[in-house]
Order: sequence, then C-alpha cells, then structure tokens
Amino acid sequence: MLKVGLFGIGLDTYWPQFEGLLERLEGYQNQIAEKMEAFGADVVNVGLVDSPIVAREKAQVLKAEDVDILFLYVSTYALSSTVLPVVQKVKCPIIILNIQPVAAIDYEKFNALGDRGKMTGEWLAHCQACSVPELANVFNRSGFDYEFVTGYLDEESVWVEIQDWIDAARVASVMNNNRLGVLGHYYAGMLDVYSDLTKQSSAFGTHIEVVEMCELKKYRDEVTENEINEKIDEFHNTFEVLGLCETEEIIRAAKTSLALDKLVEHHNLGSLAYYYEGESGNEYENIVTSVIAGNTLLTGKNVPVAGEYEVKNAQAMKIMDAFGVGGSFSEFYAMDFNDDIVMLGHDGPAHFAIAEGNVQLVPLPVYHGKPGKGLSIQMTVKHGPVTLLSVVEGKDDVFLLVAEGESVAGPVLQIGNTNSRYRFSIGARAFINEWSKQGPSHHCAIGVGHIANKIDKFGKLLNLRVVSIC
Repeated sequence: MLKVGLFGIGLDTYWPQFEGLLERLEGYQNQIAEKMEAFGADVVNVGLVDSPIVAREKAQVLKAEDVDILFLYVSTYALSSTVLPVVQKVKCPIIILNIQPVAAIDYEKFNALGDRGKMTGEWLAHCQACSVPELANVFNRSGFDYEFVTGYLDEESVWVEIQDWIDAARVASVMNNNRLGVLGHYYAGMLDVYSDLTKQSSAFGTHIEVVEMCELKKYRDEVTENEINEKIDEFHNTFEVLGLCETEEIIRAAKTSLALDKLVEHHNLGSLAYYYEGESGNEYENIVTSVIAGNTLLTGKNVPVAGEYEVKNAQAMKIMDAFGVGGSFSEFYAMDFNDDIVMLGHDGPAHFAIAEGNVQLVPLPVYHGKPGKGLSIQMTVKHGPVTLLSVVEGKDDVFLLVAEGESVAGPVLQIGNTNSRYRFSIGARAFINEWSKQGPSHHCAIGVGHIANKIDKFGKLLNLRVVSIC
C-alpha cells in the first residue's frame, strides 16, 4: 500500500494566546488524514509541527517510515524554519495543502464577536494562505520541487486533486517496483521502436529482466494435458471462441499461454515486451506465432504485454494499467475524414478488461508483416471517454505524450485485430499532426476515462515532461 506522509504546520507562540486554536487545527488535519485513508493510502500523520525542534523530531519519524509522498498542511501561519528541516530530511515529492476550513469567513458573525483577541484567534484559523508565498520562497531558494492544492475543506475539487496526487504517487511506486521482461528482439528496421533500456530504468525506476526463448520453450514442453484443458476452459470463459478456430490452434495457443504464465511467475514480471521470428518451421517460430491469446490474458490480468519488442509502450501500458484504466496495445490504422475520426488497433495483445461487448478469439491465416499464422484477438475498446499515452524517447529526454478523446460507435475493420474509432476535440487532422510532431513511436496505450490530470501529476512526481495534445 502507498505510504503517504502528512504533517501540519503552525506556530507554538499562538497556543497559549488563543484557547482551543491548536485543537481546532488538529481536528482539520485529522479530517484530511481520514479522507486520504479513504483513498486507499496508508497515512503517516505526525500531527502539527510548530517549532524547529519538533520539526526535526517529526522529520525523523517520516524518514523512518519511508513515505512515498509528503503532504504539508498549512493549518495557520507558520515559520518556514519549522518546515525546511522536514523536507530536507525526508527528500520526497511535496504537496502543499493550502486548504481553508470554509470557502469564506462569516464576516458578520466574525465582527460581532466584539473581542479582538477572540477575533484574532478566529482569523488565524483561516490564515492558511499567509504562509504559502514564504514556503515557496524557501523551497525555490533551496532547490525543492513542490505543488499546491488550494481551496477549502468541503470543496469537491480539492479532494479530487488530492486523490489524483495519491493515485499518481501509487503508480509511480508501481513503476519503481516493476520488473519488465524483454523477450526476443526488435522488429528489424522499426527504428522508432528501438529503446534505451538504461533511460527507461532511470526515468521510471523499472527493473528490466532479459528472458530467453529457450526458457519459454522449456516451460511449454513441460505442460500437462490437465493444464491444457484448464487453459482452454479459461479461453472459453474469457473470450468468444469462434467456431472457425481449429482445435489444433487452440491447443497450440493454450500450451504457449501456460508457458508464458510460468515465465512471468518465475521472474516475477509485471510487464513484458516481446518479438521473435526464427527460421521457418523451427520451435521458436511455433511459440511466437501462438502467443497472442496468452499475452492478452496476461494483459487483462495486470501484466501488460507489448508486441514488436516495444519497451516504451510496455511502460505506457503498465502506467495505464496501474491507474486502473486498462492500457491496450494500439497503433494508427486509418482516418475517416467523413466522420472526422482516427482508427486505432493492433493484431497483438489486447486489454480484454476494457472491451465493448465480446472479445473474440479468431483465426488469422496470415500475420501481416510477420511469419506464420494462428489465433488473434478481435475487440473494440469500450465506447466513451478514453486517454492515449505514449512514452517517448526524445532527443534529450524521456517524456510522456497524452491525449484525451472518445471511443465512438461505428463500423470497424473485422480483420482479427483490436479496432476502434476515436474522436478528438481538435479534430482528426489536427490530432494526427500534433501527436506525430512530438516524435512518438507508432504505438500507444489506450485506457478508458479521462486521466490526463493524473498523468500530469505522475510526470511531475518523476520529473518527466508531459505533453498534452488535447
């Protein structure tokens, strides 16, 4: 579970001056902690820091707890000297919560208090914004990155933003702990797909495990008849298996699926990129021409698999999957200028959990541009809002390319691939031009829902540029 650090800041000088102020501010902070826990975070709430001495004590606790992200709640005015020791010690992403108790002070009730001492105490309970420029000044001069959430306690947008930060931090943790397998080799000549594995590990913290075709073959040779029958049952429970699928092909795909499961389990893989050709008729070609069904099962069970050895897209698919929105392997298929849409799909692994209707297992007499024949997946991504994501290796950096659109109903190509129609707010022509200008590979990951805000926050946490097209 994601571990979230939370500390509030105040000024110890105020507590003896204004009765009940400390308890009131601690109550607000506890409300924030409870809400964060409801978002699925393990919250390490160290309470209010109100002096440099307390700051060092609480910093040690947060450091020992190894929190993934740190929320700093500004409860009232506080000295920046009580904040700097904490962030220096903890060294993790910082989100400053500039959150008032209410949208506005009740001025009439406030001024009717009649006691300027009480009035000052009441004002200080609403004085969150006072510290914000001071904190930013010190963080800027000290070289610490930070972000703000500004609003009031009952404001829905505040909690949406906080949940987005928590979700983004959770995905950053998933990527940092992920083990990505690479199996086979690149599709020769697909220069856009070639990746710098060191840059990928550096950008996301991902461990990349090189796995061998001979190991996959070993597991395939060891499968039993009972296992094959169970896997075929899984095919039928997950897919609509067309009657045109030959029994021999289903068995062949089941054997390979079982071997893939064992490879993933043995290496504790969270994602996989693969491609292979081999000499015509050899055992490895037999394996690689029967992987699509098994890789689709893995993808739908949170182990996304990218074909054509597209490491960058395996990363993008894992990000989308970790956000809980799918992440299906896709490439641009065609444009429909009459309907102003772009068609995307792929003959490789699909994310069956985000399908519109049935997911079909169908025979393909030929894999275009690849050797052999076998079974493939035919499906459409669920109609409604979608987000496209590409992990891009640019000239100088790794960055994230994102666009929000909509999967829409309409005719698709029944060619044994995933295939969907997508509409974008800027129109198909502008979209394809602006997306392509960023220099991504020709693959991308598609997830359901609009999550560009979450991806933007994820990029900030990892210090990666995020380019949003629409």
